[in-house]
This record gives sequence, C-alpha cells and structure tokens, in this order.
Amino acid sequence: MCGIIGCVGRDDTLDTLIHGLSKLEYRGYDSAGIALAGNGALHIRKRAGELDRLRESIDGEDGLSGTIGIGHTRWSTHGPPTDHNAHPHADCTGTVAVVHNGIIENYQALKDELEAAGHTFESDTDTEVVPHLVEAELAAGAAPGEAFRAAIDRLDGSFAISCVLDDSDSVFVARNDSPLVLGLGDDETYLASDVPAFRAFTDQVVYLADGEFAELRPDGWRVIDASGEPIEKSVETIQWDAEDTGKSGYDHFMLKEIHEQPRALRQCLRGRVSELDGDVTVPELGDIELERVHLVAAGTSYHAAVYGAQLLCDAGISAQAHYAHEYAISPPPIENATVVGVSQSGETADTLAATREARRLGAETLALTNTVGSTMARECDKAFYIRSGPEIGVAATKTFAGQQTALNLLAEAATPGAGDRDLVSALRDLPGNVQEILDESTAESVAEAYIDADSYFFIGRGLNFPVSLEGALKMKEISYEHAEGFAAGELKHGPLALVTANTPVFATVTGDGEYARKTIGNVKEVEARDAPVVAVTDGRSNVGRYADHVLDVPQTHPRVAAILANVQLQLVSYYTAAMLGRSIDKPRNLAKSVTVE
Repeated sequence: MCGIIGCVGRDDTLDTLIHGLSKLEYRGYDSAGIALAGNGALHIRKRAGELDRLRESIDGEDGLSGTIGIGHTRWSTHGPPTDHNAHPHADCTGTVAVVHNGIIENYQALKDELEAAGHTFESDTDTEVVPHLVEAELAAGAAPGEAFRAAIDRLDGSFAISCVLDDSDSVFVARNDSPLVLGLGDDETYLASDVPAFRAFTDQVVYLADGEFAELRPDGWRVIDASGEPIEKSVETIQWDAEDTGKSGYDHFMLKEIHEQPRALRQCLRGRVSELDGDVTVPELGDIELERVHLVAAGTSYHAAVYGAQLLCDAGISAQAHYAHEYAISPPPIENATVVGVSQSGETADTLAATREARRLGAETLALTNTVGSTMARECDKAFYIRSGPEIGVAATKTFAGQQTALNLLAEAATPGAGDRDLVSALRDLPGNVQEILDESTAESVAEAYIDADSYFFIGRGLNFPVSLEGALKMKEISYEHAEGFAAGELKHGPLALVTANTPVFATVTGDGEYARKTIGNVKEVEARDAPVVAVTDGRSNVGRYADHVLDVPQTHPRVAAILANVQLQLVSYYTAAMLGRSIDKPRNLAKSVTVE
C-alpha cells in the first residue's frame, strides 16, 4: 500500500526523495508529499493526486532545501485523498513531521486525549496523532530519539513510521507489521518501504524486523530496540539491477512484465530441475515431507494456491487452498499440516496473520514468495523464492506464472521417486513456449472484437479453473469492466442466466481428456444462447470448431498448459484496458502490497 522514502547525507535531498517516490507509486498514488529538515527549518509540501501534482507545486520554488528528508505516497485508508490528508503530517508547532504506512487502531482514543490537552488536528487520518505524541514528549523534556520511541510505544496496530524534526540531523524510524528497509551508500543512508526507491544509489540493504527502531544520521546509522539498546544487523546485497524497475521502452510496466515472463521462469527453474535425471531438487526445501497442506493466500496468490492445491492432491497429498483473511480468524484443524503462505511481496497482512496463527498452533510453515528478506520469509520455518525479479505493475503477471511454476516444483519435490520426466521436460520448455505465445498471440484483435461487451465470463475445469479466476480478476483490475470466473460446470447452476449475445465467454480447454470434453459441453451451452466464445486451447480437443476466436497455446504437459493459457488471458486484459484508456499500472482503489487487513 503506501510508500515511504527517506535519506540522510545527500546534497540533492529533494531530488532524491522525488526519485524515490516515483519508484514507489505502485504502492500508492492517491497523494504524495515530502518533508525537508535541517538548520532549524522544516519544509512540508504535499498534494492530493499523483506525483506529478506534487512535482508541479514545488517546481522552481526557491529556498526548499534540507540536509535530511522523508517522503510518502499514499493509498487512502483513513480519510479521502485530499491535500490535508496527504502525508507528511506535522504537530501543532510545525517542528515535527511524520510519514506512516499501516493503520493505528487506537488512534481515536489518542486523538481524544491529545485534543483534550489542547492539540489541534487538520486531517482525517490516524497518522496525525503521531507527531502530536512526539510533540508532547519533547515538551516534557525528552530527547528527540526518546520522544519518538515513547510516542511509538503508545500505538496499537500495524505501522512503518519515519519522523524528522526541524532542529535534529537524524531521521527516526520504527517498524511493526509493515515493511521497512535501509539502504547503505558510501556517504549516505536511505530508508524505504521497498528497495526500488533507492536501488539506483546502492545495492546494500538492511531489513528491519518488527519492534525495531533505526536512527539515520550524517555520520552513520544504528538499529535499536524499544529501550535504546543496539541490535546487530546483517547487511545484504540486492541481486537485481536498478534498470529492472524501468519500463525499458514499453508503454506500461504490466506489458513489460508480461514480456519478462520467459526470463523470470528461467530464473525460477534454474538449478532446480534436472532433465537428465528427471528430478526436481529444491535445496531450500530440504527433505520436505508433506502429509497435509494448507495453502493460505489472497488475491492473485489465492488463485495460485488453488492451482497448487490441485497439483498436490493429484500427487496424493491432501491439500486445500484457503483465503488467508478467513484462515487467520478461524483456521481448520491443523494437526500435522504444513501451512504454505503464498504472497508475492511476503508482506501481505492477511497472509502474515494466517501463517502466524498457524505457527502459534504448532504447524510447520513455508513462505512461497518473490521477496528475499520479506517478513514472511523471515518468520516462516522455510522460504521458497520464485525469483521473478521486481514487479512494479499493481496487477500481478510474471509473479503469478512464477508461483504456478514454483508450486509445480513443490509438488514434485514433496513426492520423491515420482520422477515425471515428461513434466521436467515441459518445465524446461516452458520459457520458450511462453515466448512463442508472446511472439504470435492474436489477443489484441480479440480484445478489439469485444471491447463493447457488457461483461466477460471465464470458464475452465481442473487446473484451468484457477486460471479462469485469474483471467477474470485481471480483466476487473485493469479494465474496470465486469468479469467473472467460474468452474465451467457451474454455469448451468445459475450464471447461465447472465449470458447474452454481448457476453463473450473465454473457455480455457487444454488436452483431450474428460475435463476438455465436459468443458466443450459447457461451450455448446453458451453458444446455444448466442454468446460469443473465445477458446484458449492447445488444439487437442478441437474446441476451436465451436469458437468464434481461438487463442493458441503450444501443446505440453497438462500441468504446464495452464501456465501458458494464463499468458493469453493476461494479454487480452492488457489490450482491453489499453483500448479503454485505463490507468493500467495504477488501477483505481488498488495498491501493490496490501499491508493492512
């Protein structure tokens, strides 16, 4: 959700903050703001809307400088996106500025207390209580760092918070259930919600854990606990380049990331499959044995979990996919289950809550994530990285394909001796097959043919069912058009009443087995009601003879075919949204990393 950037030790603090915010817009784009401090002055500038509005408001402004600074791009929770509700927020004296990600659950009680003590508030946000709490501690005689820690101690909820003061040369930082990472340069230090904000300047990072505080100064940095005692932290090196977070000539990050899927899948598979032996080996999983599996996830990752649950069931392992937000509140009997948290960011609040509850109940936990050093990766017993590289577009594309591929590897690694050589061969060919689709897809013309549709239906069976759910979600996310995904057999149990001649039905049909034959029967049902049909198929079932349009996928192993079909549906959604002029990378009301429940 929201994004934080901060820096100490640069001569071009303002430009650095704006650059960082531009790299964090995928996390929030309702409003943006910066605070520059130093030499006894504090300058705050903020605007509702996207970052360009903030840029325009400060362009050419004289005297806007400072030796340290913090910035924020917001995704609204408390209060609408207005100038007043934009971060940073200040205290009554205008000497303390704060930016915050997350939710302060007890803010109303704190606000009532502060107002009773004479403090005045200017926004609808929960965040504004924080600078007033710091102000009160400073008035009571506390030093800046002590005042900040005392204020944080009053808060309940999830937060990543950074604070600057007009007469201090430090940036103060705290984390609880919301990500923060430090970047270490030669003579400067950065903080951010995510590495892309400062990756152009350094590849050396320190990940903060819950309950930790940091202080960044011109002469260095330190991480401490709530009592001020130092904490030793390891420094890690980021393995991807700053260029990976650019558009590389594509119109949108989403299209770029769709086209990055061959490389991302090669990275996922590298060193994990041996075609010679017909084996899958995932060293980070060790000798994993799975008897029962609960996969917990939300959004796109939930669709990957549904796909993974069927893979595991087909391998003879009892497995179920659960919505993480439901699981965290009321988990089913865990007994000897392994709980797999599926999350691109490794910071998804719902999924973290689910894996934490599972650990509390004694379950072994596994994080399947894209983000090294993420909270879920650190907290779970094991971490399995999908290696997709940074994904900036809010709508997940290459990370969904990475999750599908990694779950194939998990299912194989958990069934030693299975040795499905055909699957291993198909996984080897997967990146090339995806490239073939990207080179030859007719998705753009299909999107154009149905640009005026009333609604879009996506149907499939077996492993193609979660792909249909994901296809519908992509269409909804970026085109704002109504779309629904169904298990194909459910059409006749209600949804068929919605089918019209202006409701294109995207039927994913791969292979020529019973799933394919029965899905063709569903295709005929909608065809009889004059609905146009788009078949996503490898051609084995001859479903194309009943379709108005065909989106081809190469013939391959049944488990891998679903990954290929998804690529065609991603392209349809992208081109539909592009033709409608939508904000593809930053769809309304959505954010990349949802760190509140």
